[in-house]
Amino acid sequence: MILIVDDSYLIIERLTDMLNELEQVDSISHAFTVTAALEILEQTTPDIILLDINLPDTSGIELLRIVKEKYPSITVAMLTNNANDYYRQLCLKLGADHFVDKSKDFDMIPDIITALEA
Repeated sequence: MILIVDDSYLIIERLTDMLNELEQVDSISHAFTVTAALEILEQTTPDIILLDINLPDTSGIELLRIVKEKYPSITVAMLTNNANDYYRQLCLKLGADHFVDKSKDFDMIPDIITALEA
């Protein structure tokens, strides 16, 4: 199961379309806020979280901290338009498994998922 956490409906729609084409993806959930993502995590444990940094209720970086503390086996790929070195280094230091620049590397996401499931 993949959990997409992003406040952009268009990004969620685009990711869902991309991921539905992958044979190994069995289900996709999404949340627009950290609060909603935490509610989903109380019910189920996804294999992968695609996580935006800028969310309306708090930073995706805070959710990254929580996930890596409570659910260290979940793979987290940060997806952001804030792909500067500061955020890249911070997210990787906090345990992000991947860091994707939405403006340049968005089309690499299916390859990342495929490699994880191999």
